[in-house]
This record gives sequence, C-alpha cells and structure tokens, in this order.
Amino acid sequence: MVKDCPDNLDSAVQSTTRSVWTAGELTPGQDQVAAECPVALVYNGISHVVMMATPEELEDFALGFSLSEGIVEGPQQFLDVEQRSVDKGVELAITITGEAFAQLKYKRRNLSGRTGCGLCGAESIQQAIPDLGPVTSDTKIAHESLQLAISHLDENQQLQQQTGAVHAAAWSDAEGQLRLLREDVGRHNALDKLLGAMARQKLDVQGGFLLVTSRASYEMVVKTVRANIAVLAAVSAPTALAVDFAQRSQVGLACFSRPERHVIYAGQHRFK
Repeated sequence: MVKDCPDNLDSAVQSTTRSVWTAGELTPGQDQVAAECPVALVYNGISHVVMMATPEELEDFALGFSLSEGIVEGPQQFLDVEQRSVDKGVELAITITGEAFAQLKYKRRNLSGRTGCGLCGAESIQQAIPDLGPVTSDTKIAHESLQLAISHLDENQQLQQQTGAVHAAAWSDAEGQLRLLREDVGRHNALDKLLGAMARQKLDVQGGFLLVTSRASYEMVVKTVRANIAVLAAVSAPTALAVDFAQRSQVGLACFSRPERHVIYAGQHRFK
C-alpha cells in the first residue's frame, strides 16, 4: 500500500503492488510510482499555501516558489528554510525578511493547492494577470542549440524513467548543453524547483534558456518573465494567453519542441 507521504523526505519513488492484464492473463508484481504528498509553505510562522508535490529537493522548491510568486524580490530576502515531517505531509518553515513579510501580509491569501496549481490563490484579476514589463535580457539562441537540448532531455529525466508520472524543467546553456534539471508531479513545481536551484547555485540567467516537459501555459510564462529569462521552450502546446503574454514580455516561446521540429509562437528575434 502506498503511504500518504514517505518517511524519508528525500524519497521521490515508492513501491506498490500491481497486477498486469495481458491477453487474458493476470500477472501480479511490484512497481515503482512517483511519490506525491501535501507540502505546506509557512512564512515566518504563518501558513501560506499547501501544494501537492514530490517530496524531493524541497529547499529548491521553497526558494523557487517564493521567487516566482513574487513573495521575495531576490534570494537575499529568503533567509532560511527548515523542512519538517508532519502528519501526512511535509512542512517548509521559511524565514523571509521583515520587508518581504510585510508585503506578503498585505496581499495575504490562504488556500489548499492542487498538483498543477499556477495562480495559487490570486484574489483578483489584477493579481492573476500582472503587468511585469518586458524581459531585459538580450539572450538569443540558435535553433540547433534548442534541438541539441531536446535530444538529451529524456535521458536526463531519471525519475520519469522510473515512474512515468512526472514533469521536468531543465536549464540549458546557449550551446544546448543541459546544465540543471528538476522533476516533480506538478509542472509548476518542477519549474519552481529549477528556478530555486538556479538561484541557489547563482547560475547566470542571461546565458541560456528553459525547457519544460509540459504545455506552455500562461503561468509558466509568468514564472519565466519574473526570473528575467528570455527563452522558454515547451514540448507541448501553448495557450493563447501564454502566447500573448510572451509577445508582450519579449520572451522567445517555442512549443511542440521535439526532435527535428519546434514551433516559434513569440519572440522570433530570440532565435537565430
């Protein structure tokens, strides 16, 4: 039986029993499945949001979520995070600066999240559709570099190879070499983990692009813009709002990114 949340908080994979029906014959056995449990983000002692996530690399998730949701303006406002095992889940006790916490309290929102939550409890249309301005990066990438990154994406998704149930977000340099990758049952979570890891490792966001194994939804573009990253490539389709926001933010948006083919929907000047 699968537990509510693994005892080992670094365990992204759990074992479960299963039976396979093939041509009239039922065969019992074991399988590996992706772990998923509630992860509560608590800022300066105040509960903010609960997300369903894979309990792996949660410190990256805490920082990336804080950055991509505009809770902190930069890593310098993110002071500490303590990971605690609680009943049926994980709590991330995050400490942020007084200035950031005052802003958070001003736009305070409490909710229970779901896998794939992107707007995370915005209380108004203005919060949901922010005016962030254009990306200031002058990054441009070659089509061949994007194709090289695409060709190596599958082999770097170790959790996906084990379970078949998770998304990935990867950072590639301008030459198409994948430098960092994070995985999670939620596509937004995977991107937040990646952005947090990039911030912790102080990677130069001007020197590469994002590649995600999901559709290019509006909120994925918003997270890209907030990180001041110039190019987002997705393996699936974009939404109309994502295309519009990418165009207004001067983000290069490539979708249906598969071997030998990708489709540019915005920011043609970002590709060479």
